[in-house]
Amino acid sequence: MNNQKYTGNFYKYQGTGNDFVMIDNRDGQFPVSQTYIEHLCHRRFGIGADGLILLQNDPDYDFRMVYFNADGREGSMCGNGGRCTVRFAEDLGIFNGSTTFIAVDGEHEASASTEVISLKMGEVHSLEQNTDYDFMNTGSPHYVQYVSDIKNFDVFNEGKKVRYSDEWVKRGGTNVNFVEVLDNETIYVRTYERGVEDETYSCGTGVTASALSAYLKHGLQSPVKIITNGGNLQVSFDKDFQNVYLIGPAVKVFDGKL
Repeated sequence: MNNQKYTGNFYKYQGTGNDFVMIDNRDGQFPVSQTYIEHLCHRRFGIGADGLILLQNDPDYDFRMVYFNADGREGSMCGNGGRCTVRFAEDLGIFNGSTTFIAVDGEHEASASTEVISLKMGEVHSLEQNTDYDFMNTGSPHYVQYVSDIKNFDVFNEGKKVRYSDEWVKRGGTNVNFVEVLDNETIYVRTYERGVEDETYSCGTGVTASALSAYLKHGLQSPVKIITNGGNLQVSFDKDFQNVYLIGPAVKVFDGKL
């Protein structure tokens, strides 16, 4: 492992079971290293998390969010991570009520109440509609497939097959979402996440893609209610996929010192 280690405070946050190590890196002291971040995220030898997030200064925004997957590599946008970072920033006293911040996919607006964080997602692009699946980028690339009996579906193995298929490896990889439509306003979503290389309890950009797909394929209207293994979320949107918001809880779990 890299010899550089961080000796400051860390914080653990979760949003519908998607959990993150949070670091207040406004002083720029955190030693970014893939092996070190992977170690911190390890659930046996480290703190344990789906990813690590640095909250940093930015001259034009309230803060900058820098997200790393559990494998230690810097990742694309993470919706639940974004909501957790907003709650973290609020807890640090950086803003009160509403905020604007910058992430890898651009500018985001968000508001915080006691119960939920409402995060405005980035522009939706790369939309593909197919008979067997939909694909779109909602800050991260997402494959969406509809299944029945989702609670008993083999998300790990079926998700891994898609993730590592020749087509998607050639295209740079994708997250894989399996969706069951429960009624005319609710879907159940389970996600295999690249970078974590496993099923997570919830995926913010994944449920966003799944909600937009459910509107296109099954006519569900905004806001779409989403059930995940880690809790409940909502996605609201305009019909042209502008003003897409991911809405749900984000809470501090514990903190400590490294």
